Amino acid sequence: MIYQRSSALFAAAKEVIPGGVNSPVRAFNAVGGTPIFVKEAKGTYLYDEDGNRLIDYIASWGPMILGHAHEPVVQAVIEKAKKGTSFGMPTEIETHIATLAVSMVPNIDKIRFVNSGTEACMSAVRLARGFTGRDKIIKFSGCYHGHSDSFLIQAGSGAVTFGSPNSPGVTQGTAKDTLLATYNDIHSVAELFKANKGEIAAVIIEPIAGNMGCVPPIAGFMEALRTLCTDNETLLIFDEVMTGFRLGKGGAQEALNIKADIVTFGKVIGGGLPVGAFAARNEIMDYLAPIGPVYQAGTLSGNPLAMSAGLAMLTELNNRPEVFSNLAKKTAYLHEGFEKVLSNSGLDYVINRYGSMISIHFTDTPVVDFASAAKGNNERFKKFFHGMLAEGVYLPPSAFESYFLNDALTFEDLDATIQALERVAKTL
Repeated sequence: MIYQRSSALFAAAKEVIPGGVNSPVRAFNAVGGTPIFVKEAKGTYLYDEDGNRLIDYIASWGPMILGHAHEPVVQAVIEKAKKGTSFGMPTEIETHIATLAVSMVPNIDKIRFVNSGTEACMSAVRLARGFTGRDKIIKFSGCYHGHSDSFLIQAGSGAVTFGSPNSPGVTQGTAKDTLLATYNDIHSVAELFKANKGEIAAVIIEPIAGNMGCVPPIAGFMEALRTLCTDNETLLIFDEVMTGFRLGKGGAQEALNIKADIVTFGKVIGGGLPVGAFAARNEIMDYLAPIGPVYQAGTLSGNPLAMSAGLAMLTELNNRPEVFSNLAKKTAYLHEGFEKVLSNSGLDYVINRYGSMISIHFTDTPVVDFASAAKGNNERFKKFFHGMLAEGVYLPPSAFESYFLNDALTFEDLDATIQALERVAKTL
């Protein structure tokens, strides 16, 4: 494929935008080469600035469940934009989407809208600290909850040591209150609780991890985590920025049959527009200003464009629950096709899947946490990514990201993807 215009646009962007991108993964640093600049998208296809058509498997990192430029969502935004784009005042549509979201998701009574998944997770942790009167949180290596200071932490040696900043600009004072556990290792969590008894406000987790590839919880892990949190009077926060309204109407709570205390959401709840939300039962949410002492605010929170897009999206998902089973079937079909190709290739590989999330790892060991995901052959992944791109298939440009399927994908698209892998596998 030809990427002359994308290359020129990237060069121009680097003159005025740090690294030429507004979010680092877009720069293709993990895979090499020049990032693709998108001109437009429709259904399951991306059309880049050089005129190439690509089958999309990132779906804007999850929210385009029904496909790009889905007509009801587009029309809702157009009609709302005609009446004004932002007021900084309450609007009726906020109540409509809040009522719908609360009716779809188990174990929540109230929801607060914000502007991004990062803001939702940051606010959820502040709320948990305010509600419990404790300072420390536990997060898991490889789980990403946005770029708020509390989440940019890496481990020291040993399961019970404090974290250290993973990015310049994050203070040691912030880092000391973030404890790092190993995903799918309940013992690592129990040790942190033991060493910090009565000090942990919340445990935050991606219930199905999507930022080390797709990594589902092993049997019994999430149930044991719920029990540990309950026994220690610690709030369990499900970061459902990726899984919310994707794995089912009730998200991962419904899929796993586990009750979280606070749930965070991202772009899905805004139909792909910049939006986020966090939700919980009344006793927790009533700690928020203006009725409680925990402050959180935002001029663009509940923005009418995002609310109208989100209402259109959630209404369709609520009225068409078969979307979730259809997506799961398509993902299983893709998994089966990938398996057939790779099993005959002689390559080491692991395929992880949950619902409409899937990822390929070039390794010979099960991928159950960040450490095992990091054992993958990254040089092989780079060749795989660029090979699939040349075949017209756009995958996440990182070995540590899940693929997200959308309902606009046809079985012909899936077959084309499997056939592309068959050709690419011979070059790896």
